[in-house]
Amino acid sequence: MVMAAQMLSSIADNALLIAAIALIADLHGPAWMVPMMKWWFALAYVVLAAFVGAISDSFPKGRVMLMTNAIKFSGCALMFAHSYLFQSDGQQLMLVFVAYTIVGIGAAAYSPAKYGIVTEMLSPQDLVKGNSWIEGLTIISIIGGTLLGGWLTDDHVYQALKDTPYLTIFTRSHAEATIAVIGLIYIAAGVCNMLIPHTNVRYSKQETRPLVLIRDFKFYVLILWRDKLGQISLAVTTLFWGAGATLQLIVIEWGAHNFGYDIQESTKLMGTAALGTVLGAVLASRVSLRKSLKVLPMGVLMGLTVLLMPIVKSPWAIYGLLLMIGALSGYFVVPMNALLQHRGHVLLSAGHSIAVQNFNEQLNILLMLGVYSFMLWLKLPINAIIVVFGLLVASLMLVFIRWNRYNHRRNPRLSSLIGQKGHGRALAKFRIR
Repeated sequence: MVMAAQMLSSIADNALLIAAIALIADLHGPAWMVPMMKWWFALAYVVLAAFVGAISDSFPKGRVMLMTNAIKFSGCALMFAHSYLFQSDGQQLMLVFVAYTIVGIGAAAYSPAKYGIVTEMLSPQDLVKGNSWIEGLTIISIIGGTLLGGWLTDDHVYQALKDTPYLTIFTRSHAEATIAVIGLIYIAAGVCNMLIPHTNVRYSKQETRPLVLIRDFKFYVLILWRDKLGQISLAVTTLFWGAGATLQLIVIEWGAHNFGYDIQESTKLMGTAALGTVLGAVLASRVSLRKSLKVLPMGVLMGLTVLLMPIVKSPWAIYGLLLMIGALSGYFVVPMNALLQHRGHVLLSAGHSIAVQNFNEQLNILLMLGVYSFMLWLKLPINAIIVVFGLLVASLMLVFIRWNRYNHRRNPRLSSLIGQKGHGRALAKFRIR
């Protein structure tokens, strides 16, 4: 049920992104508005990071997933009502921003529960395999949601939707019909959330005072960044998610500029890269937690492979390249994600460690999307943006590899800490103090 709920909710999130992009185009919004919409989505993760971990650890994870999925649904419903609430294009564009930000708020609170329940249900030895399944299904849902969003925004599909008896009662435009279908998927995810069993894991009473939560969260961030294993995995996953969110939008612009693809065709490109990530995640399931740091060179190779995007021309080369980029990213991020969750579980707790991870990852998404929006505003060629992006990823991964080697030279026994038990060790010391 956990995987079914996560898959459906993620499908709806990604389909709604494509629907929002198409809606912005219909309302004649500028190109920089698309990355800025994702920027606001990511901002919700950063602003709420100090609070969502405590929320996740205060209630059964399935119940938290149900409540936060309801928040996502409310954002979807608000976007559905854009033409009912406002008449001008400018006001409707602003409402799309607000609605997708609400979805981001729900996603920010959903994530610690989604990943936290994995650490509650599985042993450290099974975390990489469990994460490969969760990440694999997440990426499959990204593919499904992206393709579904592109399919629903197609004019021919809308004509077919218009013939659906009950749907036409509530919808009067292409966008409304698309968003209404996505809303039904959120409802299906909510049903799955209600069927998730309790893990019977109990945490100590969580703090409720906002200022104290912010102070404590600062401490949690410092714990993971000071941990010699946590800091490497946190740096890598932070880079990966920032790069992945940016690459998703780069691919849309690249397809439109270099090949004349519309939004429906560009979603196929995004889906191909996501499919590659699934393949990489499946292969990564064979990597043990103790050997997780050995996959770091794959990140360098991924960045260098991105540099080939401006020179490919034929369809088979385009799809083959995106498949390779996705596979390399999936292969190195799944073990890193599992290592980070393991160290977070040992030092903190499931909810708090995922909240710290999301805070750092989404902060980097804000940074990279902001830079990408700025480059679009400067009207830089998309091929130049791709080269800057690829070199940045490869260079930073080389830095992380040298950083990891330095840590192991300082402490040769560092690898022996991987797989150890000690749930909430640093968190317990903090509370005793």
